[in-house]
Amino acid sequence: IYWRITMTLSLETKPKILPPKILLYGTEGIGKTSFGALSDTPIFLPTEKGLSGHPDIPRFPVSTTFKEVLGYLGELATQEHPFKTLVVDSIDWLEPLIWQQVCEETNKKSIEDVGGGYGKGFMAAIDLWIQYLNCLDYLNEEREMTIIQIAHAKIKRYENPETAPYDRYGIKLQDGNSCSAAAKLLEYSDIVFFANYQVTVIKEEKHFNKERKRAVGNDERVLYTQERAAFKAKNRYGLPEEIPFD
Repeated sequence: IYWRITMTLSLETKPKILPPKILLYGTEGIGKTSFGALSDTPIFLPTEKGLSGHPDIPRFPVSTTFKEVLGYLGELATQEHPFKTLVVDSIDWLEPLIWQQVCEETNKKSIEDVGGGYGKGFMAAIDLWIQYLNCLDYLNEEREMTIIQIAHAKIKRYENPETAPYDRYGIKLQDGNSCSAAAKLLEYSDIVFFANYQVTVIKEEKHFNKERKRAVGNDERVLYTQERAAFKAKNRYGLPEEIPFD
């Protein structure tokens, strides 16, 4: 009887619906910052000087240390404010601040020198990433803020065990086989958008019955929401594979 009552109460409990945690990355100048600026009542936590085109958007001063980042997150957690969206712009400029903090705590000049090498500095950095993400979770769960993290894209060789290696887009963060900040941020997010210009590959007939493939682009921008061979993306909301990025 106790088991039946407990199960009934659990099944009848409605889970709290939280705002999404979004990671948006893409090519240079495609409109990532503008995406954040158009969100619902945003405040920016900048780690780089990229808001010159949005002078009226509320923001914290540009962070120069990891402790400053945590301090600003603490202000949002403890003080009353009207903001509904936090935009961190960008996480790949946040990463050097985390490395700097690791070096200060270990009295080393370089992240590679921490612990005598062997990637131990990057492992220590993951602990600080987790601390940062826990702060974001508090804002998302307790203050019900949407989280938007912006990152630049980089092209990296991808070792696919089922095919020959090939190049693909990823977020511009440390991404090792045994320790990966990029994987941690991707796993954390409810939505990972990849923003790029629409590209079409066409075939051209050449002499001697040979073909040449040529990429043709235009000004149409697209948000990709699901992973493909050329990039990482995901969503937990059943979004279309492509969304016009207008």
